[in-house]
Amino acid sequence: MVIQEWKPFSVLRTTEKLWRGSSGDTAVHRGMEGWPLPLDVVKKGDDFTIYASLAGIEPEDIQVSIDDGVLTIKGQTKADDGGQDADYLMRERRAGAFCRALRLPDSLDTDKAHTSYEHGVLSITFPRLEAKKAKRLTINTGKSGALEGSRN
Repeated sequence: MVIQEWKPFSVLRTTEKLWRGSSGDTAVHRGMEGWPLPLDVVKKGDDFTIYASLAGIEPEDIQVSIDDGVLTIKGQTKADDGGQDADYLMRERRAGAFCRALRLPDSLDTDKAHTSYEHGVLSITFPRLEAKKAKRLTINTGKSGALEGSRN
């Protein structure tokens, strides 16, 4: 048996594979074609924060949900046609639908999630469940007292 360091987000996985069609397309989610949504996951103390880059998207055009331990971020950007007589010479900004789903570890308290949206970055912060936090055990001895894990 091998003991490995516990990394709570190593089990975090995109669920795109679950939604792949027989053709292997990863951009299909419930009939919605999309583009990859860049994410960062950061641990600060007992909190975990997911950052999603959504520059140029209005907050009301973003949907965030958690269902059965799966966080889903989806929405749609509106295409800019450039004006009546405009012809694109180059077009790199993405437009259309996007969807990203992540399975969350069961150690997070999804009921106390906090979201914010500033400067095109969506932040979703989850505290760790109290029941899942590390606990310090008291060491009982045959003597009259108990040790707190170390001697002074």
